[in-house]
Amino acid sequence: MRRAGRLEIGETAAGSAVKAGKARILCVAADASDNAVRRARSFLTGRRALYVTLPYTKEQLSLALGKSGCSMAACTDFGLSAALLRALAEQDAGEYSALAEEMNRRSEKAAYRKARGKK
Repeated sequence: MRRAGRLEIGETAAGSAVKAGKARILCVAADASDNAVRRARSFLTGRRALYVTLPYTKEQLSLALGKSGCSMAACTDFGLSAALLRALAEQDAGEYSALAEEMNRRSEKAAYRKARGKK
């Protein structure tokens, strides 16, 4: 996923993806510092990406993504974002179901526009 450009890992890469309008969701570790959370939220100001606090620690996120000290990542693909949020909603419906529904709606809208030949 990372090589395909679907994931931007780390604060700098994730922030750049959000600012460029490429990010669909910005994921932040559950134990991210207050400063990292504040920066993540500032990246999203005026942007359409969704903010997601993951139920995983920085250590777990780092192991899963292969980058040490990782507290945030951005997903730039609608399908991958929707799949991630659906999986999170299955684990904790109360926390993630609204986000999963919103991302699913956006994903369907993007697929419809792509099928119609529009950008």
